[in-house]
Amino acid sequence: SPLQTSTVLTYGAIRGSSTLRERIASLYEGEHLSAENVLITQGAIAANFLVFYGLVGPGDHVICVYPTYQQLFSVPESLGAEVSLWRLRPESGFVPDVDELETLVKANTKMIVINNPNNPTGVPIPRNVVYKIVDFAKARGIMILSDEVYRPLFHDGIENNADMPPSVADLGYGKAIVTGSLSKAYSLAGIRVGWIASGDDAIIEKLAEARHYTAISVSQLDDQVASYALSPAVRGPLLRRNISLAQRNAAKLAAFVEAHASVCSWVAPSAGTTAFIRFHDASGQPVDDVAFCRDVLDQTKVFFVPGSHCFGRGVDFAGYVRVGYVGSSAVLNEALRKLGEYVRQRLA
Repeated sequence: SPLQTSTVLTYGAIRGSSTLRERIASLYEGEHLSAENVLITQGAIAANFLVFYGLVGPGDHVICVYPTYQQLFSVPESLGAEVSLWRLRPESGFVPDVDELETLVKANTKMIVINNPNNPTGVPIPRNVVYKIVDFAKARGIMILSDEVYRPLFHDGIENNADMPPSVADLGYGKAIVTGSLSKAYSLAGIRVGWIASGDDAIIEKLAEARHYTAISVSQLDDQVASYALSPAVRGPLLRRNISLAQRNAAKLAAFVEAHASVCSWVAPSAGTTAFIRFHDASGQPVDDVAFCRDVLDQTKVFFVPGSHCFGRGVDFAGYVRVGYVGSSAVLNEALRKLGEYVRQRLA
């Protein structure tokens, strides 16, 4: 059983149980991390917030990939930092251009924020680009925060996959900080367990101190379920199940985009559970994505989120919608059938 029913429900281990922290440390290659380099949080959303709250403030400059999960640029802004957006472009496959960092970096740049694999695009940052980003940051002493909540849900699998990009925690850079979670790749969002990992002991200590102002500990029961999910006997089968589901459903979504290429386009995702699809009318003009999402929901009960509103600050990514597709295959089939009927009637 994943639960020890005799557990006395005190606050438990403040930084997370040693078992869970050891299992998370083992997810990273090499000998850079131990349990002491891991801090357990209430999901990755709390992990990301804590990193910014503890390390960033007025007078600091942050560079953040864009589009991405809005928290990653809005929270440092709310804390008084200046944020420059490192734009990902569809014509470049939504892969960041490291040369552009030269135009964004400033004397007070404290942190570069990446999201790998990316939400909403489902595109991972390739191996060689990850190395370049780390080299760039290391040469200037800049911290890196890598939100890796969708890792290791790579659609090509994780066994004998030479192209799988490394975690920045694998590369031996002390100022690299990684956040992760059981929510996405492991399909355990309901237990609210995430983490921060860094090879820099001082960073972990500073975040552990800041954590006292936001949380005390995670639930002992959640900690035990997370430890069970990451145990050697469970982790492999769990990931294989989820990767298989992602592969199967990504193929269904790809078939939809191909069949309706006159009114939609994308950069096909190869990781994670989300895709960023641009819808347009027969003349090529992007739809009003907010109105489009509302009307699709009203007419078909199919729900996805508008790209400009949720990822583009209301001004960028017009016509884009983010589709979450790694759930029930039967539900996806029905949703795509209804969406297909809708776009043929309204856009073609």
